[in-house]
Amino acid sequence: MTSLAHRVTDFWFRQSVKFLPFADAATPELPLSRLLRLSLFQVSVGMALVLLIGTLNRVMIVEYGVPASIVAVMISLPLFFAPFRAVIGFRSDTHKSVLGWKRVPFIWQGTLVQFGGLAIMPFAVLVLAKQGEADAVPAWIGQLGAAASFLLVGAGLHTVQTVGLALATDLAPKESQPKVVGLMYVMLLVGMIGSTLIFGMLLVHPAYEVLPPGQLVGVIQGSAVATLILNTIALWKQEARKPKRLMTEEELAVETAPRPLFKESWAAYVQGGRAIRRLIVIGLGTMAFSMEDVLLEPYGGQILHLAVSDTTKLTATWAIGGLFGFGLASRILSRGFDPFRMAMYGAFVGIPAFVLVILAAPFASIAAFALGTALIGFGMGLFGHGTLTATMNLAPKNQTGLALGAWGAVSATASGTGIALGGIIRDIVAVYGDHSSLGAATGYIAVYSLELVMLFATVIAMIPLLRTAIAAPAPAAQEIAPEPVGPEHAAGSAAE
Repeated sequence: MTSLAHRVTDFWFRQSVKFLPFADAATPELPLSRLLRLSLFQVSVGMALVLLIGTLNRVMIVEYGVPASIVAVMISLPLFFAPFRAVIGFRSDTHKSVLGWKRVPFIWQGTLVQFGGLAIMPFAVLVLAKQGEADAVPAWIGQLGAAASFLLVGAGLHTVQTVGLALATDLAPKESQPKVVGLMYVMLLVGMIGSTLIFGMLLVHPAYEVLPPGQLVGVIQGSAVATLILNTIALWKQEARKPKRLMTEEELAVETAPRPLFKESWAAYVQGGRAIRRLIVIGLGTMAFSMEDVLLEPYGGQILHLAVSDTTKLTATWAIGGLFGFGLASRILSRGFDPFRMAMYGAFVGIPAFVLVILAAPFASIAAFALGTALIGFGMGLFGHGTLTATMNLAPKNQTGLALGAWGAVSATASGTGIALGGIIRDIVAVYGDHSSLGAATGYIAVYSLELVMLFATVIAMIPLLRTAIAAPAPAAQEIAPEPVGPEHAAGSAAE
């Protein structure tokens, strides 16, 4: 019986590694149970993202009649803190805590800030939309309250995600770090999928009736409590404490040494490996995949006449596509495939995806809309994993937080800018395009067409990076080299 159990366990382990691309990220130092528990912070971040870019923008625009430009600006406000992700990662790299922690204080502070923003958000949104008993409240109070709540959520989730990924990288052995970071982003998508399904069930209400304020308050404040619980479980006994009194003389000397300046660390990071061009490519591609974020659900509701619960599930469709994209990219990159080429394939997938979304309006095709949404997520998964793996490979030594922060800062800033521009362009074009043959869909299609152009620009900007990769040594050669020749060759294979 024991022998049979061992055989079954061994079979299941081999199959899980085969079908779950990141299951082999676990190591004796970081078992899968601990790794999955740590990844719960990504679930809370995914829940907040779904709430902001999925559920709230649909409810505010379609149900409560708030102009799309105001909603787009509000939803992009959390990304105001995105440029500071590099600074946050750098500070967590060099933080000197009396309690002996480096990452935990930042994650806990970010959790509390995110909780506070979600706690006040539903009331601010109701005042902004003049719902309930807020008719007599001045408009500026609703705008100021909503802006404050969105800013708090943004500051919290950016801090939690940046430092949480750095902590995961610290805990994992060097050879499994890219896989661990990949698993973290898969859990982000899992959190998004689960949240969309739950929100869709909780927000069901009779068709053509305004969503009751009580339902909105319950969902958002429930998300605040869930955030606090998930992040507390994720942090529990993850980072080992090492107070100064327990340090060796060598460790104490490192601890008391002057902290490097951010300017110096940033200069070291951008040297070699075409770092600036990499960041430009990340920004262009992310913006191209993000301008529709605030528009997909309103597009489904206004143009294709889908209910709130149905359009909320579109975010799950997008996330499932992204999950498949991350999984496929992980399997291919683990064989030594060029991550920049993988990112370029993601941009190519996005082109027919947006064509399908555009054609959904004139043909009134829900199937084309759903398929296009899934392909957008799939293309974004390929692009995101490719650029993330390249960033990890080229990160300077002892600057994991800074590298991940820079990647996240550019991605989130580009995403926020794209979201804001998408809503503004949609409103402007809609004013002048009401009399066109496409009617109300004109503003949406203008944004989707601009995203197609930006995807082509991303591919063009990426070509020199592909040439650099071709000229560089193969991953296997880098692994057996006796000594590293520079920070641009520091991380080994793409997914080893």
